[in-house]
Amino acid sequence: MKTLLDLAYRIGDITEFFISIIVSFREFGKILKRFPYDFYSLGVGSLPIVVLTSAFTGMVSSVQIAYQIRDYAPLDLLGAGVSKMVMVELGPVLTALVVAGRVGAGIAAELGTMRVTEQIDALEFMAIDPIRFLVTPKILTGLIALPILTIFADFIAILGGAFVSKVVMQVNYSVFFQWIKTLFVPLDLFGGLAKSVVFGFLISFIGSYTGFSTGGGAVGVGKSTTKAVVYSSIFILIADYFLGVWIFGK
Repeated sequence: MKTLLDLAYRIGDITEFFISIIVSFREFGKILKRFPYDFYSLGVGSLPIVVLTSAFTGMVSSVQIAYQIRDYAPLDLLGAGVSKMVMVELGPVLTALVVAGRVGAGIAAELGTMRVTEQIDALEFMAIDPIRFLVTPKILTGLIALPILTIFADFIAILGGAFVSKVVMQVNYSVFFQWIKTLFVPLDLFGGLAKSVVFGFLISFIGSYTGFSTGGGAVGVGKSTTKAVVYSSIFILIADYFLGVWIFGK
């Protein structure tokens, strides 16, 4: 019984937190004042690791697809296979998981530290809405920054795949990119970007909620940071399945 009550309390608390974020968007002008700082810190700061991860993702995708299709289809189709795999699945998902490890943990640590040091209480004492001031700009950043990072990841991954295709499989760049163009389907790109919008929200929301609900001093901050990364990763993978079925399963 106690477990059910705890679950009901947690669901109610999350719902209240979500509604507070929605309501805070009424002061959109004030939110935009904090947005550039969060966008640079959370979005631009994640670009190097996203570029590095996506480059090797594209390279290994090229090798694996070549291994799979070598006996069944010409390697000229390698470009189309790499681009579809990257745009539909690997680009948005791996980018989200990498960003969750960096950004989700950072948000939880920042807000958790502010909670245990009573800085959030001080904002409330000064009649400043901490949700609007601290959380909503991060939610907006997640919604905008992750699709942009995903576009960079897709582009770098495809270039990495093209490089390996040329060097290892001797597939000319012109052939590689010609088949990408020939078999390109807009849904592949925009479906992946739609996923990234949802992933961006999950990362920033879960990081913010776990940070805001931190208790227990420095130990609590560490636990909240771990929860933010673990929960974000789990919900990204769950959302990826359901979004994949909804967008591409028709």
